[in-house]
Amino acid sequence: MSLPPEFALIARHFRPLAGEGALDLADDAAVLDIPAGRRLVIAADAMVEGVHYLPGDPPGTVGRKLLRVNLSDLAAMGAAPLGYLMTTSFPRGIADDWIAGFVRGLAEDQRDFGLALLGGDTTGTPGPACLSLTILGTVAPGAVLRRAGARPGDDLWVSGTIGDGALGLRVLRGEVPGDAAGHLARRYRLPEPRLALGQAIAGVAHAGMDVSDGLVQDLGHLCRAAGCAAVVEAAAVPLSAAARAALDLDAALLPALLTGGDDYELLFAAAPADRAAIEAAAAAAGTPVTRIGRFAEGAPEVAVLAADGTPLPLARGGWSHF
Repeated sequence: MSLPPEFALIARHFRPLAGEGALDLADDAAVLDIPAGRRLVIAADAMVEGVHYLPGDPPGTVGRKLLRVNLSDLAAMGAAPLGYLMTTSFPRGIADDWIAGFVRGLAEDQRDFGLALLGGDTTGTPGPACLSLTILGTVAPGAVLRRAGARPGDDLWVSGTIGDGALGLRVLRGEVPGDAAGHLARRYRLPEPRLALGQAIAGVAHAGMDVSDGLVQDLGHLCRAAGCAAVVEAAAVPLSAAARAALDLDAALLPALLTGGDDYELLFAAAPADRAAIEAAAAAAGTPVTRIGRFAEGAPEVAVLAADGTPLPLARGGWSHF
């Protein structure tokens, strides 16, 4: 007896991604052993075609981005990846080649990040595509990095560079010229989950999260969780060469860099006395970090200061789904 179409699709495309505990994707659930002395960390993110990725994006990068944005949530908690569950709702009539490319992207990043598929569900939809992934990771007891915990006087740090994802989307839409090397477009399509850094700063940093909806908006989440204010020095925010070149051409882009989403860098608080420890942890993780401001007494609000020390007006804090 032949397999129903959806089960044939799963066997053809997704079974090769399955790892230990997935039971060859032949049962209703996975069975997984948690490493001794570790705690389980679980997070989930979804991507919708036309909202979180462009309809013309290569399917391989869509698969990789779906996995990476979830890995970034593990990084923000100081966790290491264990496996993932995935639910895909593909538009009816989608080309088999598109799904094959999507799976190749997942397979590539599974190898790079050391995890495998555990199960999930596959359905059809009138459209657009909706792709959801639940990531599982582990962390040592007492080493979980949470949003709450920043203290007035703490340094404010960020990893990598800010604004590339937002600019990359504008480049791909034809709204911003340049990016001949493709750096900005790649940063939009393929964020870098800072897993090694998250694990390295756990136990030193007081609080942290990843920057997915914009630096200013996500910093506001840290402030509300801690019940304190934060001050960002705009001139200190790290920019890539490509972003700086775009800003040189149009200084009005600065608010977009500070409030745009899709950076997936780590934003975290640490005591000034731990600056050397943070820099050493970042060096060990191979990830640059920059101190961009401080937490302060006051209402849980974010102030952004221009180079001359005056407040920088921002029309919005960041991306909103509603």
